[in-house]
Amino acid sequence: MGFSLYPFKDHFHSLTKKLFPWTLYALLPIALLSLYLYPLPFLPSTESELSHSISNTIISHSTPPSFPSTPPPSEKENTFDTPLCDYFNGKWIRDRRGPLYNGTTCGTIKQGQNCIKHGRPDSDYLYWRWKPNECKLPRFEPNTFLEHIENKHVAFVGDSMARNQLESLLCMLSTVSSPDLVYTNGEDNKFRKWRFDSHNASVSVYWSPFLVQGVEKSNGGLNHNKLYLDLVDERWAKDMDHMDLIVFSVGHWFLHPAVYYEGDLVLGCHYCVGLNHTEIGFYEVLRKALRTSLNSVIDRRGSKGGKVDVMVTTFSPAHFEGEWDKVGACSKTRPYRSREKELEGMDGEMRKTEVEEVEDAKVRGGMFGGIRFEALDVTKLALLRPDGHPGAIDTWNEIFLEIMKKWEEHPRIQE
Repeated sequence: MGFSLYPFKDHFHSLTKKLFPWTLYALLPIALLSLYLYPLPFLPSTESELSHSISNTIISHSTPPSFPSTPPPSEKENTFDTPLCDYFNGKWIRDRRGPLYNGTTCGTIKQGQNCIKHGRPDSDYLYWRWKPNECKLPRFEPNTFLEHIENKHVAFVGDSMARNQLESLLCMLSTVSSPDLVYTNGEDNKFRKWRFDSHNASVSVYWSPFLVQGVEKSNGGLNHNKLYLDLVDERWAKDMDHMDLIVFSVGHWFLHPAVYYEGDLVLGCHYCVGLNHTEIGFYEVLRKALRTSLNSVIDRRGSKGGKVDVMVTTFSPAHFEGEWDKVGACSKTRPYRSREKELEGMDGEMRKTEVEEVEDAKVRGGMFGGIRFEALDVTKLALLRPDGHPGAIDTWNEIFLEIMKKWEEHPRIQE
């Protein structure tokens, strides 16, 4: 009887199946150790990957990270579009420090705007601070702001919200440097300019509630506004070549009765009772007016190779309960909680329109390296402050400064 090899072969195959996985487990650490000690040339190093990711992320740390933070020149040009930390979603929290100024320490505040002097019984509205959900919003630093606008002209253009933001800024800056009023014109000083000699800087306000050309309604004349949506308002635009930073802020005047024109054509109207025009509302009208204004900056400054920064402060909701000029119209004494009041309806649509137009302007102006656009998206944080209408505008300027810091860290491509 001959000897058969098949039982031995079966046993060998069985043993191989059992040992093969364990062999792989033993070899894998050896292979990984070899790669670590002798990396292949085509594999990117961990350091370069970290450096790239950091250069494209704004990190809110109290202490700077130890990773390399200076990207190669080719990457630095692309970091301008890095998204800012979301300062616009959060909640109001108590702040014992209060504002940097008050109605008696800031001469820019008109007597008619001094709440305490006119009998407001509470002062709690002064002691709230905006707390973003994802990052820390630093307290306003007047000296830092002045350093950023040294040798520059900052222009606020729009309606009363633009004026209020300007006055808030002046009050905070005047805690470290007194501005000189160097120009005033128009009814109720609607066109004014201040100068900070300490930094060779100017700050001005231009009354232009539509940004485009318009005829405002009046007691002795029209009972509606007339807007020419394809023509920018030259009351501010004629000075554009001398502006380094423009802050647009409009919205509320678009709610009033108006007739809208484009060239010689009547496009329609809003709440034009008795006139034979089509009612078209005001959302698309706001869009057209803002687009005309942003395009005028692109055309007049970008085509000349000029450098200018443009910020659009989004719509600030009203908080009146009943008639705005009656006692009790603003009865709230504390901020809304985060979910107590939602951004919706007209307030949401106005904000959405403005943000969309800013994003479109970024694309249109992208071919010119010297123009930057940003939305100062304050609608939600303003909505939550019925106790402080027009509401904690100091916070707007705190975020304004943070955007300016971002611009400083990530210069224009042509710089």
